[in-house]
Amino acid sequence: MRTDLETDWEIPETPPGLAGRVQRFMGPGKSRSESTVETAGLAVCGVLLAAGVWASDVWYGWAAAQFVLVALVGLDLIGGVLTNATNAAKRWYHRPAPEARRARLLFVSAHLLHLVAMGLVVLSGDWRWTLGNGALLLAGAAAVEFTPLHLKRPVSMCVLMVALLINLFWLEVPTALAWFAPLFFLKLLVCHLVPEAPLERRRRD
Repeated sequence: MRTDLETDWEIPETPPGLAGRVQRFMGPGKSRSESTVETAGLAVCGVLLAAGVWASDVWYGWAAAQFVLVALVGLDLIGGVLTNATNAAKRWYHRPAPEARRARLLFVSAHLLHLVAMGLVVLSGDWRWTLGNGALLLAGAAAVEFTPLHLKRPVSMCVLMVALLINLFWLEVPTALAWFAPLFFLKLLVCHLVPEAPLERRRRD
């Protein structure tokens, strides 16, 4: 038994109005260190993503709307991976409340819009890619959400690998967009749906 660690499942109160809704969406009670890691990670990975896309030759034929959409989706996925991995998000989205499962599944389902936007706008109407990844997302989310608790982590890794391999060999995209599937499925199937204990160093009395 680890005596140097403790779990903190207590969800702090949130203010009314928009500020409270934002906190509940991101995870109430986010620590300053978590926010620092999120900000730094988003900045570093965002710059690397922009540099990689810019260095490719795919973007030469893109319209302004395609540029904007790729930038917004890229930042959303990078930020989403980091946010959903925080203790604050784990406490909130995996709280022992009857509406928590519904909130998780609605969050995942809303990302079908990412696939539609990418498939129609950036990939010029690639319905095969859009529908294929939509099916992978919904099937993978159901597998993780409804599997027994002690198997959720390995099941999430399994469905993540399945999704990535299928994207690599059968739903391929230009190299400049190869980041999408790994970040998309990592954010939703692993970071968001897998419950993990919000661990902290035990405070000394």
